Amino acid sequence: MAALEYYDVILKPVITEKSMNGMSEKKYTFYVHPEANKPQIKNAVEKMFEGTKVKRVNTITCRPVKKRRGMTIGYTAKRKKAVVFLTEDSKDIELFGAL
Repeated sequence: MAALEYYDVILKPVITEKSMNGMSEKKYTFYVHPEANKPQIKNAVEKMFEGTKVKRVNTITCRPVKKRRGMTIGYTAKRKKAVVFLTEDSKDIELFGAL
């Protein structure tokens, strides 16, 4: 596979109640490319969001889930989530300005 650029690493933010509560503690959750590693995720967050300093990154690999529609059986896509912790002196990530 070709080398991942920083704009290819982060796919979209995770919007759940748990992830939104973590934003007050400077903890942000993103869906990331399945082959991205922790240093790539750290660099991508620091480049995409100016003024942020990443303290650490935790990653979770979500396995495909078997889904069924009638007699047809298939699987959902494999996903990878990253929980990014920012330092105390870091600037917040403004994902949703009104929230």
